Amino acid sequence: LACECVFVVCLGQVTNHGYCWSLNTVTHNSSLYKKPFVESFEETPLLVAVLTYMGYGILTIFGYLRDFLRQWNIEKCHVAREREEQKDFVPLYQDFENFYTRNLYMRIRDNWNRPICSVPGAKMDLVQRVSYNYNWTFEHTGKVVKDVINMGSYNYLGFAENTGACADAAIEVTQQYGVGVGSTRCEMGNLGIHEELEQLVARFLGVESSMAFGMGFATNSMNIPALTGKGCLILSDELNHASLVLGARLSGSTIRVFKHNNMQSLEKLLRDAIVHGQPRTHRPWKKILIVVEGIYSMEGSIVRLPEIIALKKRYKAYLYLDEAHSIGALGPNGRGVVDYFGLDPKDVDIMMGTFTKSFGAAGGYIGGRKELIDYLRRHSHSALYATSMSPPVAQQIITSMKIIMGEDGATLGADRLRQLSENTTYFRRKLHDMGFIIYGNDDSPVVPMMLYMPAKIGAFGREMMKRNIGTVVVGFPATPIIESRARFCISAAHTSEMLDTVGHRILFELLCLSRDTSFIL
Repeated sequence: LACECVFVVCLGQVTNHGYCWSLNTVTHNSSLYKKPFVESFEETPLLVAVLTYMGYGILTIFGYLRDFLRQWNIEKCHVAREREEQKDFVPLYQDFENFYTRNLYMRIRDNWNRPICSVPGAKMDLVQRVSYNYNWTFEHTGKVVKDVINMGSYNYLGFAENTGACADAAIEVTQQYGVGVGSTRCEMGNLGIHEELEQLVARFLGVESSMAFGMGFATNSMNIPALTGKGCLILSDELNHASLVLGARLSGSTIRVFKHNNMQSLEKLLRDAIVHGQPRTHRPWKKILIVVEGIYSMEGSIVRLPEIIALKKRYKAYLYLDEAHSIGALGPNGRGVVDYFGLDPKDVDIMMGTFTKSFGAAGGYIGGRKELIDYLRRHSHSALYATSMSPPVAQQIITSMKIIMGEDGATLGADRLRQLSENTTYFRRKLHDMGFIIYGNDDSPVVPMMLYMPAKIGAFGREMMKRNIGTVVVGFPATPIIESRARFCISAAHTSEMLDTVGHRILFELLCLSRDTSFIL
């Protein structure tokens, strides 16, 4: 029932240990990989799945009961409602559509949106808050929870800091340029620091040109519509980020989804697209765009990029690679999943990434051929209508990127890359040795640990906070209904003592939860 699926892809051989579930029964071309590629997943045990469904069922029944009590004013209702005099108007609020938020999410809402009052580094300080109406509203107590170990932020290389070279450079640029620009790049908002940033990013990625944007989400959602349109086909991984999904929908292109990291599923869609063409007319597609991520932030898996590039070349498609989580966090030089596999950046048509994670800043970029970037400067909504990136943010990116590249004259960048890799391996092995079920690739700094049952989501987050550990807990609809999880993000700023503390407290906490039968409900 709980069969672990581990793939080891080496030069000259492919081994498959254990019984595998259908998602990962994929044939690999081992000649495409230059080093072992190990990913593990475990199918939800049948008993756990049944109990999880029972838990959601009981919560749903009690939700309907409480809605009935609220309707008759027996229980106080905190949700927005139509006024009596407006009953004949088109409703602004759909009560049934908010059922999940009202009756399930609200019970564990205290695990999210906690106010932070310090730098979100390896440790952080949180504003203490309490709720007297079951998480409908919160009140600050005026107290601060000190030295909480931060296992939730995407601070992969530890550049989220208020001291050091990055902070000093950002302060200096703030004094020179100010904080805001107040215009778009194509009008009065194109500063010299923006030009410097884009040239540096292009050099870092190994591409001809690049373009920077002030928001990572908009980098995807506003640029994909500029690249594809009606008569084009987008092949999207089923676990792609919401920004990629939104961008694909806004483009007006036909969208087809392939199973996560499944090359057989992708190749079948490519073949069908070429053989059958567009619906009804059967004309050839104007463009076929494959959209994938470098590291998938909920699964901790790494894209099988060598195989995707091989398929892209074989079927003459284009490739859009989102390196939001992999840039800076993977590869011997921190240049992302392309560097991790030792591939040529020119084989990826559109290289996208964000500065919000490994660089401790904000915004995103797109890199590729000069013709592509020049086209986006004229047609991208994010380039034409969005305010330019803040100068101190741009400087933070420039300084941190130069440190990673070793252009600061020191080895700080290489040291952080090595430390992140060591911390990732250490923490994953520690959780695995303790018997926890973890997902993803062995080299991924995103470490999902399975919780399964709905009440464990809230209980785990609260109990870890009591022990001064800040974690991210995730459940439906962000994950499949029977695959709720805690997600840890490893940082180069973490010490082995911090990771040991987290591991021991996780073990203690889940042992306590396993003795308490009330967590099922």
